[in-house]
Amino acid sequence: MVRRGSYAKGVARREEILESALDVIGRKGYQNASLKEIAEVVGVTPAALLHYFGSKEELFTEVLRKRDEHDGLDPSVAGAAGARDGFLEVIRHNTQVPGLVALFSRLSVDAADPEHPAHAYFLERSERLRGTIAESFATEEQRPALDPETLARIIQAASDGLQLQWMIDPSVDMPGIMTSLIDTLAPRPAPHP
Repeated sequence: MVRRGSYAKGVARREEILESALDVIGRKGYQNASLKEIAEVVGVTPAALLHYFGSKEELFTEVLRKRDEHDGLDPSVAGAAGARDGFLEVIRHNTQVPGLVALFSRLSVDAADPEHPAHAYFLERSERLRGTIAESFATEEQRPALDPETLARIIQAASDGLQLQWMIDPSVDMPGIMTSLIDTLAPRPAPHP
């Protein structure tokens, strides 16, 4: 019995660390979010953080997973229009959390190394994102000119590239540009009279 209680407390503490790290990185930025500061917010030592996550890279990978939980898109629930609008809402939200955008961009470059702790996360996330996008466009009444998988790759590439441009120049209108691109590549079907 004690073991179950300890396990539950450990899971709860891990969640608390992730939520706190998500908040700190979102507010202060990736560059300014030290393990020490995240640990202080939670009330643990930096060594305790590493006890729960193994390394800074693993902690940051799990922070991105937690962010994805908060931003999740499910086309089976939202429908085609809902998935499109949900994806654009995530992009709008990203403009409010530049630290998380910087973390995502930096970790994605590092994760190109198959040995990096975030490598599998980025592969799985990309596949899931493209699947969500492709599924939403595959159900449109008016089919886009491109097949849904190609369209999903183009939208993902444009979104990731716009994030980099926006990090350099915050005047870049990520949501506006992505809305225009999606509306051009896959216009919404005309409403039925």
